[in-house]
Amino acid sequence: MPYQVQCHCGAVQAEVDGDLPQEAVSCNCSHCSVKGLVLAAIDRDQLKVSSGEDSLRSYKFNKHAIDHRFCDKCGSQLFSEGTGPNGTAMAMINLRCVPEANLSAVKTIPYDGASL
Repeated sequence: MPYQVQCHCGAVQAEVDGDLPQEAVSCNCSHCSVKGLVLAAIDRDQLKVSSGEDSLRSYKFNKHAIDHRFCDKCGSQLFSEGTGPNGTAMAMINLRCVPEANLSAVKTIPYDGASL
């Protein structure tokens, strides 16, 4: 069942074709930890920006391998895009931008991105 992803101000909205994730990553890298991101991995083709594509901006750091996408009006990071370990296009959805997500019910897996 599809679920919605939206920024704080509502300028950017997206839909994910799939079930609401029950598992997510909490990364301790300098970027994810300062923003408090809770990220769920999906195939990139499951994500469709339904409105506000023109308000999305990108931020890349370190190895510039991940494209962190955020709203230029409110600064919310809805998702990031990159390539998975198997070479396929993937996205990481920030579950904090999913209104129906119950984060207390999501299994959070720590990831040591600070050591990379």
